[in-house]
Amino acid sequence: MKRHIPNLITLLNVLCGCIAVVFAVRNDLEIAALFVFLGIFFDFFDGLAARLLKVQSELGLQLDSLADMITSGLVPGIVMYQLLKMSSVGGWNLEFGTETSTSMAQSSTELAVLPFLGFVITLASAYRLAKFNIDENQVSSFSGLPTPANALLIFSLPLILLYHNNEFLNGIILNQWFLIGMTLLSAFLLNSNIELFALKFKNWSFRDNALRYVFIAVCLVSIGTMKFLAIPFIIVFYVASSLVNRIKITK
Repeated sequence: MKRHIPNLITLLNVLCGCIAVVFAVRNDLEIAALFVFLGIFFDFFDGLAARLLKVQSELGLQLDSLADMITSGLVPGIVMYQLLKMSSVGGWNLEFGTETSTSMAQSSTELAVLPFLGFVITLASAYRLAKFNIDENQVSSFSGLPTPANALLIFSLPLILLYHNNEFLNGIILNQWFLIGMTLLSAFLLNSNIELFALKFKNWSFRDNALRYVFIAVCLVSIGTMKFLAIPFIIVFYVASSLVNRIKITK
């Protein structure tokens, strides 16, 4: 019975992803973000449960990637689609998540092609997850940005718009060129050869896990002081600290 527990947790990730898709399509990105965050929570604990119960399996690995494809691949693509669409109809002047605003935005961008560029994130996520499944080296580290981290990065954009409501930030985030750049950067980071450390603890020793403990501390302080602005900062810090750590190891 216990070998099914991690898979059940993974299926909860799938469920959260499916619900997030519905709300993201409706342009209710706040609730979509809630279910994506919940799905990522389950994504972290399914692997932890499998290791603790010693029931890791090939089925679990494949199921985990399929779940990530929905929660951290498809949904961020829809979010970027919505942001690109909003940027082409005057941005944040439409009420978030209402049927009226959604239909107005749809009619205003009926022939727009640019918003579909957002699904490059979905394509890049699919390719990254397929590579991960056949790569036996990504155990204690990752090659490229993990899809959950990328999903958090993309979702930080509408949350910054919604909760920080800063005119300067709004102007940047809803600029089409910025969104195009973020889409391409996201696709690059997902499939780059940058080696990034994984938050997997073999023991609780500070000496063996100093970088992980420092990273967690930086995350907590950043979120407490910067709210959703902390997410892009944390991703940049994650990549930068991984690169520095890699240079130290190779010396």
